[in-house]
Amino acid sequence: MPRLVQGSLVRGGLVRRGRAYFALQAAAGCLWWVAVFVSPEVRRATLGGLDPLVVAAFDIPLFVVASAAAAAGAGTAARTAGVVSAVWTIAVTAALAAYAASTAQAGAGVLAMGAATAGSAAALCLVLLGRIPTEWIVRGPFAFRPARSRRSPGLHVAGTFAQIIVFWGFFLGLVPPCLALVEQRWGLAVPFPPLAAPAGIAVLVLASALGIWSAAVMSTLGDGTPLPSVMPNRLVVAGPYRWIRNPMAVAGIVQGAAVGFILQSWLVVGYAVLGSLVWNYAVRPLEEADLAERFGDEFQQYRAAVRCWIPTTRGPYRMP
Repeated sequence: MPRLVQGSLVRGGLVRRGRAYFALQAAAGCLWWVAVFVSPEVRRATLGGLDPLVVAAFDIPLFVVASAAAAAGAGTAARTAGVVSAVWTIAVTAALAAYAASTAQAGAGVLAMGAATAGSAAALCLVLLGRIPTEWIVRGPFAFRPARSRRSPGLHVAGTFAQIIVFWGFFLGLVPPCLALVEQRWGLAVPFPPLAAPAGIAVLVLASALGIWSAAVMSTLGDGTPLPSVMPNRLVVAGPYRWIRNPMAVAGIVQGAAVGFILQSWLVVGYAVLGSLVWNYAVRPLEEADLAERFGDEFQQYRAAVRCWIPTTRGPYRMP
């Protein structure tokens, strides 16, 4: 089959998936509005003290009907309906988040609309572009570029640990406490088991040790750093990389979940899980495509022998 035809078929399939999502969203919106008017508990959890009639007057045409229109057709009108649905979903999520922060009500509604926002944005990309443009993630300062070769290993080590301070400080030190505070404010906190915090501390220490070990090996042996814009010039298959392909990513995700246990926040644990999904399905394919292009068969053999998330049980990998 010619590549152009094959690409067209793939794109058509992805467009249909986007339209299918909008159909599912329209059905879910209908069911949610029925539940709002039938169940006071659902109404309080998702709308707080807002008047459901006023909200429905805007939400049903701009969310439910627009989603159904985006699913039903393939022309300009359907694409416009998809844009309307996605933009409205984003606006409602922002407004509901502000309302929940000021009143401590409707926290469940914010979570539901936040999920709908992510789904609507992805579906809109599929409908308009026939794909999700994940390559936008690695543009600018996050574009894949090899480090300047033959620099002192000490400079790479220093740069790597500077990155660790910045990234850990932001993603582990700043974001999780803010999420935990929001969770409390929105009334979404659910009790953790009594030993959750001590277990979280132990796991955080172990995951951090794995991250530091991985970073040290990468910066001393790879002639580069883990940062995409200063990537290693050599394929590193040493230290923890002999058992698992992405130990730094594994360490970061486990760290996030551990911080969630320490802070007693399921929202932070969900943040770590969401980060793992974004990394696995959006960032990792781009990174591995770059590695395959730069290191060829050497990386292909390594990828075939060593798994991404689960350590190999066949013993440490050795370069052929």
